[in-house]
Amino acid sequence: MGKGKRGTSAQQLGGSALMNEAATQYLPEKATRSGATLFSIVLAVVTFSIIVLVSYYGFGFVNVWTVVAGFIIAALLTMSIHIAMEWERLVIFRFGAFNRVAGPGLVFMVPIIEQVACRVDVRTIATTFGAEKTLTSDLVPVNIDAVLYWMVWDAKKACVEVEDYCAAVLYIAQTAMRDAIGRASVAEVALSRDQLDEELKQVIEEETEPWGIAILSVKIRDIVIPEELQEVMSLEAQAEREKNARLVLASAEQDISEMIAMSAGAYEDNEAALKVRTLHLLYESIKKSSGTIVTVPSSLSDGLGGGAADSLADLGESFKPKR
Repeated sequence: MGKGKRGTSAQQLGGSALMNEAATQYLPEKATRSGATLFSIVLAVVTFSIIVLVSYYGFGFVNVWTVVAGFIIAALLTMSIHIAMEWERLVIFRFGAFNRVAGPGLVFMVPIIEQVACRVDVRTIATTFGAEKTLTSDLVPVNIDAVLYWMVWDAKKACVEVEDYCAAVLYIAQTAMRDAIGRASVAEVALSRDQLDEELKQVIEEETEPWGIAILSVKIRDIVIPEELQEVMSLEAQAEREKNARLVLASAEQDISEMIAMSAGAYEDNEAALKVRTLHLLYESIKKSSGTIVTVPSSLSDGLGGGAADSLADLGESFKPKR
């Protein structure tokens, strides 16, 4: 039976390992614009072929001028018809001046006169950034990794107002992080991640809003503190927890003492209650040892002398079971 269980466990572990490996190897395919590129290529080839065939069957010849004319017409037609994917916006200029933002779908343009200045991706973009060996306000070097989620909401501004909006967003995020770390202590950086995320989001958003860029969120992924400082902070945390434990214990002792004082006041004026409490404590003390209690009437105990009382005490001891 033991071997069977071990074999089953090994099979389960092996199956889990295979599943984890398969999950790690699986990567979802990214959306591409290969279909739009293929459309442009096919459009150029078909246009060129039609011109050559018309020249051959219609005029009975194909020469160099026919081939050149075919290339030129195919190129002009390809420049006139574009496909913008669902996540793309085409910023179109006419004679160097902004004309319109087009897309998604088929976009028709006047060749040579109009040009696509840039294709803007309006999907949510994740940009990783960090700060290495950045000094905090208490002069401790830390390494921080973060990820920025942002998107373009105005394609015209992103194309016209800034040269390279992707690089600009990255540089602003890095600068904002270094400034935020320099204003905080190492403890604040390590313990206040949410506050740091919100502060970075506000600062970056103020800078990028004129470019038509919206900052969705900033997430701190990792904070690396020097090892020697980690040990010191661990000792400090242990001391703080011990201090809190002692404060809780002292508070409990104070509550217990107040309750005992209240109980003493209640028993002080009620002798019967005090006797009942005494008997209850006596019962609890001998319950686990299985002892026996011998009660003597108060009148008899008062009439007996000290020797008799001692004899009764010895008699009570004799009733206890031998161990």
